Amino acid sequence: MERLSKHHEDCKNVNDCKVRLPNEDQKYLKFKNFKNKEKVPFVVYADLESVLKQVNSGNKYQHHLPAAVGYYVKCSYDPSLSFYQLYRGEDCMSWFAREMNQFAEDVKTVFLCPFDIKLTPTQEADFIRTPHCHICEQPFKPDDVKVRDHNHLIPENNYRGAAHNSCNINYKDGVVVPVIFHNLSGYDANFILKNIANDMPGRVDLFPITKEKYISFTKNLDQNLIKLRFIDSFRFMNSSLDTLASSLTEFPNLKEQFPDLDKYQFNLLTRKGIFCYDYIDNMEKFDATVLPSIDRFYNKLTDSSISDEDYQHAKNVWAAFNIKNLGEYTDLYMKTDILLLVDVFERFRHSSHMTYNLDPAHYYTLPGYTWDCMLFKTRQTLELLTDIDMLMFVERGIRGGLSQVCAKRKSVANNKYMPDYNPNEPSQYLMYFDVNNQYGWAMSQSLPYGGFKWVDPNIDVLSIGDESSKGYIREVDLEYPNHLHDAH
Repeated sequence: MERLSKHHEDCKNVNDCKVRLPNEDQKYLKFKNFKNKEKVPFVVYADLESVLKQVNSGNKYQHHLPAAVGYYVKCSYDPSLSFYQLYRGEDCMSWFAREMNQFAEDVKTVFLCPFDIKLTPTQEADFIRTPHCHICEQPFKPDDVKVRDHNHLIPENNYRGAAHNSCNINYKDGVVVPVIFHNLSGYDANFILKNIANDMPGRVDLFPITKEKYISFTKNLDQNLIKLRFIDSFRFMNSSLDTLASSLTEFPNLKEQFPDLDKYQFNLLTRKGIFCYDYIDNMEKFDATVLPSIDRFYNKLTDSSISDEDYQHAKNVWAAFNIKNLGEYTDLYMKTDILLLVDVFERFRHSSHMTYNLDPAHYYTLPGYTWDCMLFKTRQTLELLTDIDMLMFVERGIRGGLSQVCAKRKSVANNKYMPDYNPNEPSQYLMYFDVNNQYGWAMSQSLPYGGFKWVDPNIDVLSIGDESSKGYIREVDLEYPNHLHDAH
């Protein structure tokens, strides 16, 4: 009963959810996602804009109604399969659902028509003498079946390397197609989910944060091996699209979609556009033949207006592209936004894949991606705790949450540069010091990875060196002398 009482206390104070531990057969964790080394063949980038209908109902002042949606399909292997589509209208979300359903059918057709392997004599010789599997990077044993792995989606130069037969089977092209929105969780998901669920056959799997907010959701299409996974690029790059685009020096996808622009026109599109969100409160506003005045660009949600510089940029775009009405301006704004997102995220995919040999497009969030990168690069096998008492013991010792650690909650200085300076007292200053890379340093030290067991609590920990191969997690009671309180 004593242990049960202690367990109840820990569960109440440490965890607010049910804890399920692995059994002994499942307690070792290591990298297994070798298929994520291969780049996702197709990625969809999308965005939508809404009409902000004015309402007067309590605290509600706007009703957001989707008015336009666009998407760009990026094929990692065949540029001719990349394309852009946009639709503006009150039924835009139904259109988008139909488009995604047809796109999934087209991708299925591509996967069901694979190209045969094309092997050169040099590649055949390389296959024969290669001692390691290019997928798992482990050596071939005498009884292993060694096969020739190739990319099924390209007709030429498609040999990838020698592989274990089992690795080759699991390395097949993924049936999950990421559909990427910037700020999906915070905004777009609210409009997409209903149509994706009702206008396309098949169930939807949710990855929720709350009842109304989702990290991701996946559409499983009936009678189709393709799955559409909607993810949020903001969960990989926690900045505005304007900030992200400003870090780019090249815009290959934007250039591919606008090949005939002069330098001035193209440079206008290499930054996030300016849009009058609140002004468009009905579909008829898209017919306006002049750019709205600067005061119409006020955003009630953020309680902010645009700068004169931003408004001049909007005027320059309107003039340079010979815009006829606000609908055309919206179409260009959306296309530019989507293509900037493509260039930003594709650059991120490329650099991450070059560095870690894993494609971020396989993952839901950046933490999930970096966790797998750690497992892949270190090849460390981690032992998971199977004892609930051990887990509670460790979790009771977790500290954190404060951005600073202060010996005193309040400090007062007699600063001679301040109005209340007392010349009869010693001059004093307050200094704030920041520790650079505190968490990075801690994570670079020796960390526990296995061999967890209870030990004699009377062990002399002071006799254990900092470089010891074994470490200990202790729970202690401290007696702190009163005369040290103020000094410390």
